[in-house]
Amino acid sequence: MAVTQKLILASGSPRRVELLAQAGIEPARLLPMDLDETPKRSEHPRSLARRLSAEKAKAALAAINGDPAWEGSYILAADTVVCVGRRILPKPELVGEASSALHLLSGRSHRVYTGICLVTPDRTLRQKVIDTKVRFKRLSGLDIESYLASGQWRGKAGGYAIQGIAGSFVVKLVGSYTNVVGLPLYETVNLLVGEGYAVHNRWLEG
Repeated sequence: MAVTQKLILASGSPRRVELLAQAGIEPARLLPMDLDETPKRSEHPRSLARRLSAEKAKAALAAINGDPAWEGSYILAADTVVCVGRRILPKPELVGEASSALHLLSGRSHRVYTGICLVTPDRTLRQKVIDTKVRFKRLSGLDIESYLASGQWRGKAGGYAIQGIAGSFVVKLVGSYTNVVGLPLYETVNLLVGEGYAVHNRWLEG
């Protein structure tokens, strides 16, 4: 039975694929959902992460509906939100956006929320939101200018990727490191195991 289990990752993020691989999990399919991620008026960052992860999971479920090849699959979706206070930072595609985010993060603490949503084979939704606190050093003009030139900020929540150069900006981190990368492994694996996905069988398979 375990061999026939299929996991669909409702994301095209290479980081999330790599994190799952680290835990010995290989999705049977990547099904990224292109949704409007604009926060609602006065929406709390935690609520945004929770809502978007659920919306991505539901959209992926709708996309496979009626396809017998994917009937009974697990669907995993996630969304990461970076904020300073209640101010939600973008996932910048423009240098100016990334520069503004880095100046805001410089020398202060911020929070990273990742919402994870699992659709079980019986179409039940299970959700968690993970919170990590991160403090950056005070960034110099050269730090910011050089990091922007690296391009590693593009499309990343808060305008940085902790697994890259920006890891050298982190003075202190309280909580899950993998959460900041984009998928909290401890909570994700526990969620899968709790819903009957045979994670450990894949470890035994080597």
